[in-house]
Amino acid sequence: MALKQAFRLFAVLFLSVLLIFVYNHLEWIGNTLVYESLGFSESSHLGQSIHFFVYESIKILILLFFISLLMGIVNAYFPVERLRIYLSNKKLYGLEYLMASVFGAVTPFCSCSSIPLFIGFLKGGIPLGITFSFLITSPLVNEIAIALFLGLFGVKITLIYACSGIVLGILGGYLLGKMKLEKYLTDWVQDLQKQSTQQTDLWEEQSLSFIERLPFILTEVKNIIKKVLLYVLLGIAVGAFIHGYVPQDFFAEYLSSDRWYAVPLAVVLAVPMYANAVAIVPVIQVLVSKGVALGTAIAFMMAVVGLSLPEATLLKQVMKWKLIFLFFGTISLFIILLGLFFNVVI
Repeated sequence: MALKQAFRLFAVLFLSVLLIFVYNHLEWIGNTLVYESLGFSESSHLGQSIHFFVYESIKILILLFFISLLMGIVNAYFPVERLRIYLSNKKLYGLEYLMASVFGAVTPFCSCSSIPLFIGFLKGGIPLGITFSFLITSPLVNEIAIALFLGLFGVKITLIYACSGIVLGILGGYLLGKMKLEKYLTDWVQDLQKQSTQQTDLWEEQSLSFIERLPFILTEVKNIIKKVLLYVLLGIAVGAFIHGYVPQDFFAEYLSSDRWYAVPLAVVLAVPMYANAVAIVPVIQVLVSKGVALGTAIAFMMAVVGLSLPEATLLKQVMKWKLIFLFFGTISLFIILLGLFFNVVI
């Protein structure tokens, strides 16, 4: 039994090292597979779409594995029920939403790769509004996007962008939390929450070692990946098509600063798209150079990275449709108001 446990631990460590290596060489792997082995052209729409699908699929599945593993370890040792009770009952005067939003800002995830951690928070019993603060801010703000913003738009615009992303997470999470929407989580997530509390209580009573808890953690990781895998691939496929076939000029033509409906239209057009903040910042520079108002461009960026059809596809495994519509509708409204506000003050 001890040999089997040691082998299992070694296998996890070996797989982790291998996945880290693959993650660090994703661009090379994607280029080699799509452009050299399969022979697609880098300049073709189909080649760009397939490269996007391969790159994002591998990236998100690796992140899904590590985040699920990390949250499994946290749930195995941390008394999540006590944390849930503390956050639910203590008067922190909104500080919990600020902490979740700031944590989202420092995590380098796109909207889809944020969802495994979002699932982990829900599974651990963290209040829904607080998890929404993380989910909203995580794709909007990260350190690389901030660095790009600094280089392209200067300190003032960068501060407005970063602070507004965090404020959006706080306000959105607070408002959605006050709506008491837990009943619109899927049965799968609600079952996960119950099982997590029961399993944690059992582990605390038995004082099991990490290597003894590892089989349960790995089973949990496998079940989560198995449950969301199809939705991950479908969501990325939608994003890959839009990435390869929708031209930038299409957006610049309809989002010029002299159109009164530019900001709402920017948000509506952005939702079907899928990209992370780093990828979309250079596009924002192009849009601004073509006459799109900066507030409209930032609203477009926030909607692209914070709201997308691939994200909605993934969230379908976590939320019922009514909650997805409420989430998207609330954040879309806030982004539109921010865009209009930016166009006035910038």
